[in-house]
Amino acid sequence: MKIAILPGDGIGPEIVHEAVRVLHALELAFESETALVGGAAYEAQGHPLPGATLALAQAADAILFGAVGDWKHDQLERALRPEQAILGLRKHLGLFANLRPALCHAPLVQASSLKPELVTGLDILIIRELTGDIYFGQPRGRRTAVDGHFPGTEEAFDTMRYSRPEIERIAHVAFQAARKRAAAGGRAGARGKVTSVDKANVLETFQLWRDVLVEVHAQYPDVELEHMYVDNAAMQLVRAPRKFDVVVTGNLFGDILSDEAAMLTGSIGMLPSASLDGNSKGLYEPIHGSAPDIAGKGVANPLATILSAAMMLRYSLDQADAADRIESAVQAVLAAGLRTPDIWSEGTNKVGTREMGDAVVAAITGKTIPSTRR
Repeated sequence: MKIAILPGDGIGPEIVHEAVRVLHALELAFESETALVGGAAYEAQGHPLPGATLALAQAADAILFGAVGDWKHDQLERALRPEQAILGLRKHLGLFANLRPALCHAPLVQASSLKPELVTGLDILIIRELTGDIYFGQPRGRRTAVDGHFPGTEEAFDTMRYSRPEIERIAHVAFQAARKRAAAGGRAGARGKVTSVDKANVLETFQLWRDVLVEVHAQYPDVELEHMYVDNAAMQLVRAPRKFDVVVTGNLFGDILSDEAAMLTGSIGMLPSASLDGNSKGLYEPIHGSAPDIAGKGVANPLATILSAAMMLRYSLDQADAADRIESAVQAVLAAGLRTPDIWSEGTNKVGTREMGDAVVAAITGKTIPSTRR
């Protein structure tokens, strides 16, 4: 197994370091290689995704990614901004399916922004199409308007577009995921149900999306399909989040809804993600950003990255037992009352990035979980 390690910017190096420590604690046979990406790569080599980094990612079996971005790079031309690195990796590696679980761990129910009775047992899987939609659609740009409400003035435009094959492949991922979750049993939210989120009432793009979802669904008679407009979905996520099982949607809507769902769980610092190609090769990253304001302070929550490593073992490296060990260790650490500042509450032990990593390693190796106070 070869893993490409791309720490990135801000807190990326700190949280990835802890995830790598956890992987080594499992005593698996793997090799890894680290490369620059994002703003760190731009500063060292003049581009956020250098050729050597892309080549490493292409040659690896899986990629463990930290985060990219820093305010000091916001004035760069768009093609050189750190965020272009992740977009480039998705494009070049064909990573079209983004899996974002929103799981409310029992010890963190009180940390959620919603009432405990709404989030207890919450277990949603959001599947976001990742390489199409308005983020990649052409044409796009800025120009002088020749029509519209204000001709002769500057305007900007982006194009939302999806092809039938793009929709078909993400639909299969969603239906298969719902089927597997239902078959596994024991998951509070797993009912063999897919909610397709669109805006078919006003957008031609999403009328095609809905039509194709209905057609593909015919191949999965054991899975329930419902359709929901995106504005209603956003409301239902905070009104009755446990009604969802698997949610599938486009790139733009998925970007927004998955971050909303993150806050139902108590902290965006708890949520991992996987971005997969058609052969289960993937890039694994926490869904939070680079947080340059706390970089180097040792307070970032590494659990989302550690759980991303577990997803990597499960989806790309065929190491389900090892993935289970990591997830069980994280549960044990939370049950022991250890909390980084983003999930801390009265009566729990506030720890830093390294201490949280120490605790997960201890849980994996059968040692006593430390209870360091800060």
